[in-house]
Amino acid sequence: MGSTELDNLARIEKLKREPSAKAELESLTRSGDARLKDAANTALSLESRFDLAYNAAHALSLAALRFHGYRSDSRYLVFQTLVHTVSLSAEQCRVLDDAHRKRNAVEYEGIVDVDEQLVAAVIRVSTEISKRVRKLIADIG
Repeated sequence: MGSTELDNLARIEKLKREPSAKAELESLTRSGDARLKDAANTALSLESRFDLAYNAAHALSLAALRFHGYRSDSRYLVFQTLVHTVSLSAEQCRVLDDAHRKRNAVEYEGIVDVDEQLVAAVIRVSTEISKRVRKLIADIG
């Protein structure tokens, strides 16, 4: 699934080849799932929930990339590879693209422009990534 595209990214040094380890995959998935659970806690501020949901998406997306034997220093690229690592739809990838842009605005410019709809969408997409990554991990035994 998508190995040609991932190989091409490695060839131009956007990705690094690195064998995956089941323990790392399980740890990333466990971390992502814990953050997802916390992101759904409406007692927390919207900004905190967004941060948790975004970081859950990243941990789970990185687990998907690591499963295929690659690593990236770019958060954005980790999200972009989801179409190849877990067959995520373009629409779902756009949610993470939007979240990534808003996360950068918060981190680097202090502009907080998140709403409940975005947080819910990131949680939905991240939940789907988690299901797909868990299936990949289960298939390796």
